[in-house]
Amino acid sequence: MENPAQDPVSSENQTPHPCRPYKPVLFALLAALLFGLNAPMSKLLVQRIHPLFLASLLYLGAGLGMLALGGLRRSAGGVQRESSLTRRELPFVVLMILLDIAAPVLMMFGLTLTNSSTAALLGNFEIAATAILALLLFKESIGKRLWIAIGLITAASILLSTGDLSGVRVSPGALLVLLACVCWGIENNTTRSLSIKDPLQIVVIKGFGSGLGALLIALAWGSISAPLGYILAALLLGFVAYGLSIFFYVSAQRDLGAARTSVYYASAPFIGVVISWIVFRDTLSVVFLAALGLMLLGAWLAATERHGHLHRHLAVTHAHRHGHTDGHHTHLHADGFSGEHSHEHTHEPVEHDHAHLPDEHHRHEHHPNGYLASE
Repeated sequence: MENPAQDPVSSENQTPHPCRPYKPVLFALLAALLFGLNAPMSKLLVQRIHPLFLASLLYLGAGLGMLALGGLRRSAGGVQRESSLTRRELPFVVLMILLDIAAPVLMMFGLTLTNSSTAALLGNFEIAATAILALLLFKESIGKRLWIAIGLITAASILLSTGDLSGVRVSPGALLVLLACVCWGIENNTTRSLSIKDPLQIVVIKGFGSGLGALLIALAWGSISAPLGYILAALLLGFVAYGLSIFFYVSAQRDLGAARTSVYYASAPFIGVVISWIVFRDTLSVVFLAALGLMLLGAWLAATERHGHLHRHLAVTHAHRHGHTDGHHTHLHADGFSGEHSHEHTHEPVEHDHAHLPDEHHRHEHHPNGYLASE
């Protein structure tokens, strides 16, 4: 790291920038709420649709629904607020789709080689895998408070998924379940790398890519015949529980990063249980209430986390959705426009100290000397 005195940059230390995580937190919780519809509704659909075929329909429903929304958005015109994906993001797009196909396959074979208690327990490793990979591969800052939150929410998920640890066994199937969780953890971080771009476009590509991949798997190992009404219902569920959910999930990742978004998204199973309680009149057990308490405590710790320090932004040119009130976009427009929009723009080097999250402008490494450079 260069000495700051050797490379002068403008200083804004006297003008702290606000850290407003509430909107992206609401997006993450809304994503969890919509995905929470998946389990209870799929429970009805899987009675007439093969699980592999259902998975493909859910992804295809997401792609079709969001493609329709994109058409409506284009017809409405107005300011271009989002940046489209480019060739630069192609490796991440391909990796995202491949991981989304590989993870369910690994999970499927894992389920055939191990018991349900083991699979349910190990399936919760996705939260921790996402956080660990975000720290090691993408240098997200994860402090003690967030690690405690991740631990509490992981424990809550384990309580919710299995109340009997006596049936848990170490086996090759258990390893496959863990590998599936690692794939999802990498996929979550890969999607985070794309979150600076148009979330709707990401969901369309993800929906059709993963949906067609799952359809090929269904052709090889399952069945693709089902009543038309159930197929249409699955597509609609995919649009809501996958399409809209992933849209809000990617939007949240833009500001929160992968680890923090996964913490809030982990509330989806709890929402699913509540929906099952309403729809199927399932009983809310003492174990569920205890797990819910742990989950709420973990979510509160994550939401009230604060992270701020002196850091440097290097010069960078990129295109993404932005406004001119966040202290990081100081360029001017000839017409004076300052609302949210998207175009290619250049950031001048700047050094300042303020509270921040691992958003697109604060994905920097943290060094012992406390002097940091953003990407």
